Amino acid sequence: MLITSSKPITLKEFLSLPETKPAKEYISGKIIQKPMPKGKHSTIQTELSTAINATLKSNKVARAFSELRCTFGDRSIVPDITILKWNNIARDDNGEIADSFYTAPDWVIEILSPEQSQTKVVKNILYCLDNGTEIGWLIDPNDKCVFVYFSQQKPLLFEADDDILPVPNFAKSFNLTVGKLWDFLQ
Repeated sequence: MLITSSKPITLKEFLSLPETKPAKEYISGKIIQKPMPKGKHSTIQTELSTAINATLKSNKVARAFSELRCTFGDRSIVPDITILKWNNIARDDNGEIADSFYTAPDWVIEILSPEQSQTKVVKNILYCLDNGTEIGWLIDPNDKCVFVYFSQQKPLLFEADDDILPVPNFAKSFNLTVGKLWDFLQ
């Protein structure tokens, strides 16, 4: 985690800055650079987003977005995967997907990179849960485990290949085991 601004700026000032690759996030008045995704991270992100969309998008239940900036409360974060219920997807005047999203994800998924702070990522997941997110996953490719966070409930750990990962109620038609998640890396 690289902090690129040591003096606090406002959220409005942050949002006026140009976007960068990899993305920067605004947390507690500071700009924090996300690490550049590597092979495992990128593969899981792409394959998981595609799998979620294959089930949920086709029925207009929800949609998964990779690296979507979500600005809500006093933060502007870029989760690895943001899933929004169909009626919560921001739209412009033409009915097309908007460029800016000012809401917490309905379901948030983070994939831990080797140089990333697990604490920082968990803090973002907990912040999302405090602001309306139903469920959060923290996928750790190196330790081959998934932590699942719920609002007002202790997190659960999933690491056996046949463990079925919990999903929010709106996504019950999407089923994934831990083993199938790791199969994305084959």
